[in-house]
Amino acid sequence: MLPSRLFVAFLFSLLASTSLAQTAPGAPFTGLKAEMASSIEAKAKMTQEIIDTLFSFSELGFQEFETQRYLTELLAANDFDIELGVSNIPSSWWASWGSGEPVIALGSDVDGIPRASQMPGVAYRQPMIEGAPGHGEGHNSGQAVNIVAALAVKEIMERENLPGTIVLWPGIAEELLATKAWYARDGLFDGVDAVLFTHVSNNMNVSWGDARGTGLVSVEYLFDGVAAHGAGDPWKGRSALDAVELLNVGWNFRREHLHPLQRSHYVISNGGDQPNVVPSFASVWYFIREITAENIMENFATLQRVAEGAAMMTDTTVSRKIVGAAWPRHFNRPIALAMDENIKTVGLPTWSEDDQRFAKALQTLMGSDNPQGLATDLSGIAEPQETPVSGGSDDIGDISWNVPTVTLRYPSNVRGLQGHHWSSAMAMATPIAHKGATAGAKVVAATMLDLIQDPSLVRDAQAYFDDVQTAEVQYEPFIGPEDAPAIEKNAEIMAQFKPRLEELYYDASRFDTYLDQLGIEYPQLEPNLIQRNQ
Repeated sequence: MLPSRLFVAFLFSLLASTSLAQTAPGAPFTGLKAEMASSIEAKAKMTQEIIDTLFSFSELGFQEFETQRYLTELLAANDFDIELGVSNIPSSWWASWGSGEPVIALGSDVDGIPRASQMPGVAYRQPMIEGAPGHGEGHNSGQAVNIVAALAVKEIMERENLPGTIVLWPGIAEELLATKAWYARDGLFDGVDAVLFTHVSNNMNVSWGDARGTGLVSVEYLFDGVAAHGAGDPWKGRSALDAVELLNVGWNFRREHLHPLQRSHYVISNGGDQPNVVPSFASVWYFIREITAENIMENFATLQRVAEGAAMMTDTTVSRKIVGAAWPRHFNRPIALAMDENIKTVGLPTWSEDDQRFAKALQTLMGSDNPQGLATDLSGIAEPQETPVSGGSDDIGDISWNVPTVTLRYPSNVRGLQGHHWSSAMAMATPIAHKGATAGAKVVAATMLDLIQDPSLVRDAQAYFDDVQTAEVQYEPFIGPEDAPAIEKNAEIMAQFKPRLEELYYDASRFDTYLDQLGIEYPQLEPNLIQRNQ
């Protein structure tokens, strides 16, 4: 009989200790890890160029084609084999190098946020292009962490003749939570021993066990009715928009009777054409979030019944499209403990006075009465919460239920800013982002070397996955074999803004940094006319 998850987790806890906080870097790396750290420092220019270039592309989910081209060309030039368009997602890719085990897959998201366009390095609101997308989540930085780490480890593997396979892959359309479940469904991670995922943050840490936050189903309901003249003979019409509104009213009444940990929200994605035509088509897009997979599916089933009821009340028909899906996340304890030791050795970057001045100015801009600046103490490894905490979702959850996975949060942004907002783009092409990514790359590379050089870590990670994580929970994807990725999303927005964005693409052959190209004197704290360098 398998032991309970809690009991086995307790046994694991006896094998290694955890750290609550760290105020300074630990003893420096030695041996191959010291060599790796020096190599990553030497690649700081590459890190900066990747971050600044992706920032300038400002691409939304499913439309990350400039990002795909730029990064896959870089990887191909470094002898990685490239497969484009995996899982029938045109902007995706799968890059691999090496042979044998362990197979280590490095992932990070690449998409931006609608209407988050913002000049970097200035402490006031100034869109680069009014209404355009921007990197208000900082997803322009994670691929730099992973690629630089991979190249540093690859150099060592080649010289030392170490076995192993390195894979690099992107989180496409993460803001829609719309691809990682498809990757998992299509078997991309079959045979992978460990996934090291990275995500931007304002400190550097890792967690294990059930993560705080939620999973979700993202679904769009499409109603078809009958058009009619809105004044001449509206009784002949059947309003699809009425159905959308009735669905929303019904769900809003139902919220009172849902568990407080749930989160659900919607936008009307199509509300008809013009007021004097009864809408023959309308649609609404929902995110249904909860703490457990079971509760997500229960709430989704309830929403489905409400949608069907709305169609019945309006004599319309309804269909649905799954846009995204994300299982609640669970991260691997043995890998997280190993990564935490590397975090303690690397420590946080040494911030300059200008970095701290800029960070405090951003915090003041966002309403802080006591700006703290950039973090100088490590926050420590995060252990499972005794009671669940609701919040956001990430589709890395689906991958975490298919292969031992951890997420490194690295310090490339400023604490106290607003998520999914232009303020979170302000530091993302500055020395803060560059230094944080360099620190993150060292941690990722050191953890890769742990997995490559210590077969017991791979075995322990798999034992935790088999005997603890999946002992009592069986992964069943929220998507079916016929659910296609929503690759049409954001196409119209990017078609509108891409010609103007192209004029602002970073040219690393002419300018040292993107701030130089934009004519920004970092940190620019007061509003000033920015003269873009030509």
